[in-house]
Amino acid sequence: MATLNAPCRAEVSENNQAIFDDLEKGMGFVPNIYAYFAKSETALADILAFQNRQTTLSAKEKEVIKLATSQINGCRYCQSAHSLLGKMNGFTDEEIIELRKGAAPFDPKFDALAKFTASIVNNRGTASQEAKEAFFAAGYNEANLVDVVIVVGDITISNYLNELTNLELDFPLAPEITLQSA
Repeated sequence: MATLNAPCRAEVSENNQAIFDDLEKGMGFVPNIYAYFAKSETALADILAFQNRQTTLSAKEKEVIKLATSQINGCRYCQSAHSLLGKMNGFTDEEIIELRKGAAPFDPKFDALAKFTASIVNNRGTASQEAKEAFFAAGYNEANLVDVVIVVGDITISNYLNELTNLELDFPLAPEITLQSA
C-alpha cells in the first residue's frame, strides 16, 4: 500500500502556499489534514470557506456536532483536533467525553443537539422522531437544522479524508472511548 503524506509548503501550489501562510499565522502550524487538502488545487480553499461560512450556530454548537460526528465515524484525528478545539471553546475534558458519546447531560440544549447529531450520523441522514422533536423543543429551528446538516457534512469530509490517508496526528491524542451500540 502506498504511504500517503501531508505535503509541505514547497510541495503545493502558490495559492495553497498563501493559505498555508494564513493558517500558520492563525493557528501556529498547518494541520496535516489541511495540508492534505492542498494536494488539490482548490480543495483547501473550498473546505476552509465551507467551514467558515456564516451560520446560525455558535462555535460551541459546531464543536458539539463535530465531536459527536467524529466519534461515531471513528476518526481519531478529528476526535483529537476537536477535543482540543472544544476545550478552547470552553468545554471541560469531562464534557468533551460526553459530547463524543453523543450527549450533553450538563446542558439541556447541547444535549438535544448532540443527540440529534448522533441520530443523523448513526442513521445516515435520518434522525429519529424523538431526536428531532427534542431538537425543536430545545429551541432550535429549521434554519438550525440546515446548518447542523452542513456541519455534519463538513466534518464527515475531514473524517473520511483522514481515514483514507491515515495522516500523522499533529494534535494531542484524545482519550479513547467506546460508544454503546445504538
